[in-house]
Amino acid sequence: ATAGIVRAMVEHNALYNGPLRLWTMGAMFRHERPQKGRYRQFHQLNVEALGFAGPDVDVELILLVRQLWQALGLVVGEHVRLEINSLGQAAERAAHRAALIAYFEARADQLDEDSRRRLHSNPLRILDSKNPALQSLIEAAPVLKDFLGAESLAHFNVVRAMLDAAGLAYRVNTRLVRGMDYYNLTVFEWVTDHLGSQGTVCGGGRYDGLFEQLGGKPTPAIGFGLGVERLLLLIQELN
Repeated sequence: ATAGIVRAMVEHNALYNGPLRLWTMGAMFRHERPQKGRYRQFHQLNVEALGFAGPDVDVELILLVRQLWQALGLVVGEHVRLEINSLGQAAERAAHRAALIAYFEARADQLDEDSRRRLHSNPLRILDSKNPALQSLIEAAPVLKDFLGAESLAHFNVVRAMLDAAGLAYRVNTRLVRGMDYYNLTVFEWVTDHLGSQGTVCGGGRYDGLFEQLGGKPTPAIGFGLGVERLLLLIQELN
């Protein structure tokens, strides 16, 4: 829902009086063929913080999800756990993308059909492949953190320090990416081991460039989406 929310903010100049925190919930429809544990029509909760640039707001949203898990009786670290990463900025991602393409091009004969199709259009999605035969190849691929500049690293280090101060354990997953290219800096997922390969229950990240891409003024923003059906599956599995 992120792009639709941002488009509405731009069309109605909704941030005229300052930053906004908002949430939406409703039905969504998936275009691609649904995998196991996914549905053609599903329901999603979205929470967005629009107009806030600091890493403190990144942590605010992550801790908000932790409160939700606690309210639902889910134990953090046992039923769900947090993974985080930084996607840096556009120029840093471009350098990493070029290195990825060169790496996978040299090993194209080892890629499956889906990964070959994505090689030049969206090579980051190859890193997200669940194909067991590709995992060793993916593990050896260039890592984005090696391309991050000082400002991106500083932002990520503050996020980590604040999570540490809040007593929230996490894992830095250097392979954690987002499928859309408008994301930057902090990305995060809440994952579980109780739903098989479809282990992501909640995913989010910062998308500071999206307002400008959709015709608005440059506006920092971050948000997350939570699939209701998958959350219900998890609760049923645990009960």
